[in-house]
Amino acid sequence: MADISKQRVCVIGAGPSGCSALRAFQTAKTKGAEIPEIVCYEKQAVPSGLWNFTWRTGLDGKGEPIHGSQYRHLWSNGPKECLEFADYTFKEHFGVDIPSYPPREVLIHYINGRLDKAGVRNWVRFNTVVQDCCFEEGTGKFRVRVKDLNTSEFSEDCFDYVLCCSGHFSTPNVPEFDGLNSFTGRVLHSHDYRNAEEFKGQNVLIIGTSYSAEDIASQCYKFGAKSLTLSWRTNPMSFHWPDNFKTVPLLQKVDGRTCTFKDGQTAEIDAIIMCTGYIHHFPFMRENLRLKTANRLWIDSLHEGMAWPGNPRLFYIGMQDQWLTFNMFDAQAWWVRDVILGRISLPDRSVMESEWKKWRAAEDALDGTDESCIRFQADYVKRLIEQTDYPSFDMEGVVQTFLEWEHNKHENIMTFRDKAHKSIMDGSQAPVHHTPWLTAFDDSIECFVQQKKDGGYVAAK
Repeated sequence: MADISKQRVCVIGAGPSGCSALRAFQTAKTKGAEIPEIVCYEKQAVPSGLWNFTWRTGLDGKGEPIHGSQYRHLWSNGPKECLEFADYTFKEHFGVDIPSYPPREVLIHYINGRLDKAGVRNWVRFNTVVQDCCFEEGTGKFRVRVKDLNTSEFSEDCFDYVLCCSGHFSTPNVPEFDGLNSFTGRVLHSHDYRNAEEFKGQNVLIIGTSYSAEDIASQCYKFGAKSLTLSWRTNPMSFHWPDNFKTVPLLQKVDGRTCTFKDGQTAEIDAIIMCTGYIHHFPFMRENLRLKTANRLWIDSLHEGMAWPGNPRLFYIGMQDQWLTFNMFDAQAWWVRDVILGRISLPDRSVMESEWKKWRAAEDALDGTDESCIRFQADYVKRLIEQTDYPSFDMEGVVQTFLEWEHNKHENIMTFRDKAHKSIMDGSQAPVHHTPWLTAFDDSIECFVQQKKDGGYVAAK
């Protein structure tokens, strides 16, 4: 094997999955291992990817497509205990136990805290966007072309490995509906949704049944929307919604402000928000390296959900439909790192393809319940962790916390964030937030964390 210290690794993106990759290599180096040179390209000026908020939509100030879909007043829609890093707990970062559903500002502070602890920001070239990635058979290396967004200058470099960590929640899937051009209200995709106050007093139509549909509908209610109409294509969201919510089949046509649905019902609507998901979009990857897949648990093509069979020096991290997030990205990053360091051997392509078919069949055999999907992904993450030195943790505890969360959501979609869970990583019990979510309008880190330090929380019952 070639001298690993002379090898070069390109990491595309410094969001959560890219930061996991940086942390994985830094951890190996700390333990005395020789590691390759790591170069991470990030088109934003700061790390943490889609967790960064901007008022902008469409294009950023440098003409690049806006990457993130964050909006004001966003709070975690899942327990922090299920995404906690195994090697860096919330309590370690903040110095105190905090409630289970942090606002965006708190979560990005936590993500950046681990990055700073690792001391690897100097591995990241910020304001640098990857424009082309190809593999040259003659040299056996990847050639990566980038643009410096500060100077508008282009440059190229060669790498032995490429880790694509650019995420898959930045290119919206936007359907068309008959007569939509005649609609005289506001039409937007959730990617461009920024502020619930905009819809105060309005009749809002939400199209879709994803997490963003749940959360944006709940947030519009919290901030005073007059009514919420929820339109579904396959199955409706099965929550106990407040009285000013109505569930209808898929939108069929629009005439002015009158929306007609598949069952013939109509509604007068002021704003339409499409929560219709995203597409995996990697225009910077050459066609023979480009992942094309639907958003699902066992995505197309990739061995173990990461390795590109046609060129096993290329890896994609964080591309699955997600129950687990940050600690799954860690498990994947540690696994990819160990492949690159020669600690894990990849099988030949025929074995990769047969293993992929086995796991796709296992996914297809799931009964479709949330629990079966959660357990499928939890088992996947556990299998990866067992192959590396990533700290092991109680995966069944994660599953049970997810199931508690699901129960709480179905009991009351507007109050599940008022519940508290126990950390899987250090056993600490989260306190109950000092203010119920529906009436908590200050989502700053100062309010959320500092009040705990000042004794403002109560113990969970």
